[in-house]
Parts: sequence; C-alpha cells; structure tokens
Amino acid sequence: MKTVIITGASSGIGQAIARKLAKDFKLIICGRRQDRLNELKTELSKTTDVHTLNFDVREKDKVFEQINSLPENFRKIDVLINNAGNAHGLAAFQDADLEDLEKMIDGNVKGMIYVSKAVLPLMMKNQTGHIVNISSTAGKEVYANGTTYCASKYAVEALSKGMRIDLLPLGIKVTNIAPGMVETEFSLVRFKNDHHKAKQAYTGMTPLTAEDIAETVYFAITQPEHVQLADITILPKAQASASNILRKNS
Repeated sequence: MKTVIITGASSGIGQAIARKLAKDFKLIICGRRQDRLNELKTELSKTTDVHTLNFDVREKDKVFEQINSLPENFRKIDVLINNAGNAHGLAAFQDADLEDLEKMIDGNVKGMIYVSKAVLPLMMKNQTGHIVNISSTAGKEVYANGTTYCASKYAVEALSKGMRIDLLPLGIKVTNIAPGMVETEFSLVRFKNDHHKAKQAYTGMTPLTAEDIAETVYFAITQPEHVQLADITILPKAQASASNILRKNS
C-alpha cells in the first residue's frame, strides 16, 4: 500500500483528503493542532495505518525535524500533498497589515518549499512519486484587496511548473490543483473569526466543499503511472473566474 503525506490535515480540505484516501493509502497527517490530528487518527486508524506529525509549515527547523523523525514503516513516501496554506485579511495593499502579508508568504510559499525539500529525499530514492500542490484561482488571476495572497498563489503555480521540469528525470509527477470558492475555515481565518463576514462570502451561491477537492486529488493520484495531470482548475457552477460570481437575488 502506498504512503501519502498530507499537510494541513487537521481541518478543511486536508482533513477531507485524508478521509477520502484512507481506504486505499497509508497516511501521514500533518498539522498544527495535535488534538485534531489525534481525533482524525483515531477515526481513520479503523481503515488504514496512520502516523501524525505536529508542526507549522512556517517553522523550517520543526518541519525537517518532524519529517526526519518518521518511523521506518512510514519513510517510503509515494505522494506528497502540499495543502497547508492561509489567507489573512482582505484589504488594499496600502492598508493591509504587514504581519498578515508575511504570514501568507511564509505559509503558502516558504512552507510549501520547506515541506517539499524535507520529503523529496525520501521520495527520490524510489525514482517514482507524486507531488500535489493545492493552489487557487487566485494564482491565475489577481483580484482587488487580495494582492499578496494572489502573489503567494502565483508562486505556488510557478513552483509547480518548475518542479515538474526539475523532477522529470527523477520520475516524479507534479500536479497543481487550483480551487475556486470552497467553504471551509478559509474565510473564517481571512476575516479573523468574524463569522458574519465569513458567511457573507458565500451568500446567494453554492460553493465547493472540501470533499469536492478531495475527490479531485484522489482522481489525480490514482491515474496510471504514465499519466500526469499537470494543472486542474475546479470551480463551483456559480463562479466563472476569481471575481465573477453569480449570486441569487444579486
């Protein structure tokens, strides 16, 4: 059975991916909240072997320490899913809080680099493998008040393309998945736990669910060995682009 490592698995898309893959893969679930990881491990251990790693992707030393601590039976990693990421604030660049901007670059860009660099040595020796990077439509189209978030996701898109080129001789596939509007904790974090604003983001339309993205990830990583799905954009029916959304009664 192949082994998959998933970052940001304690909630949202990462958690849904773990649940979707549990019937077919061994899992390494990573996240900042150990209590949630423990709950998910208890649930999924009824189906497969699960190991937890507790770290924030922004903390370079902790990332390498935790991944290097993997027990022998979890060290043959076949698939890496770089899911962890964040959005902080929604404001014009000139008004945005600098700390919010730093958190997005540190988590969405540097965090993905840290995890990939830590996992690759465990994957390269097998001359096969698959990296899935969760990007966003914000990595394809800039929108107002999301400048740095968009920049961070543009970086994910570039990293995905570049990794696909660099890892080609090593037999490692790279898939970039760019979701549109997905209702998870995303907006709650962006709006700093303002539940009213978070809910308003999806008023009058039906967004994607975390399970929709998990289905897409599963499809991508279960293709035949010779098939590489390079770039997948997935939108809810009511969304045509990053900023074109059809809302009822609008």
